[in-house]
Amino acid sequence: MAAGTEEAALGYEQARDELIETVRRLEAGGTTLEESLALWERGEELAKVCRHWLEGARARLDAALAEPEPGGDEGGGR
Repeated sequence: MAAGTEEAALGYEQARDELIETVRRLEAGGTTLEESLALWERGEELAKVCRHWLEGARARLDAALAEPEPGGDEGGGR
């Protein structure tokens, strides 16, 4: 449960930066199979955190765009 709490506390930029570093380490090679698997698993967790943040941002944008503008349909000044 502590890992889930830690991931929930990560901001988008933090998760993205750690994901970039994780991918860089995997691509560089030189790690054992066990280390590579641990890095891959961490990368999957970080990608999930990033995806969650992006989906939340998209939902907020969609909601804001769906709201009618104040005074938009009431015959304004024209």
